[in-house]
Amino acid sequence: MTKIGLVSDTHGYIDDKLLDFFKDVDEIWHAGDVGDISVIDKLEKIKPVRAVYGNIDGQDIRISYPEHNRFRTEDTEVWITHIGGYPGRYDKRVKPEIFRNPPGLFITGHSHILKIIFDRGINCLHLNPGAYGKSGLHKVRTALRFEIDGKEIKKMEILEVKRQN
Repeated sequence: MTKIGLVSDTHGYIDDKLLDFFKDVDEIWHAGDVGDISVIDKLEKIKPVRAVYGNIDGQDIRISYPEHNRFRTEDTEVWITHIGGYPGRYDKRVKPEIFRNPPGLFITGHSHILKIIFDRGINCLHLNPGAYGKSGLHKVRTALRFEIDGKEIKKMEILEVKRQN
């Protein structure tokens, strides 16, 4: 069993609430728009980080992290990308591949909207942790925590923090 902390769209901002939420996970995954490499540095001080770059990220993040990150955790194939859409509205950059070779878990960011959707057509769980940063129209900062046990994704928890600028 692997415990995962999932965040996206930090736009250069994290706080102790997020770090505390992730303190007991095994890995932290960041779905892009990191905003500043110091965010990754802070996360890596508590747990190993897997990440992708997002559309606002500069070269410091782009040279360290890919646009798409496909890997296996436990018996689950995972695909993380920043701009990927969601079931019924996959982005054109991922649509052919997601139908040809679907992962068990597809993770995106970008929308700033927390989504947990199961795509029955390709037998794939889609997660978007929403946005944790202070930039954007969202009123609540969000992140996810869950477990992967073999092919089972379970114990989904949501961190919600009212946004104050």
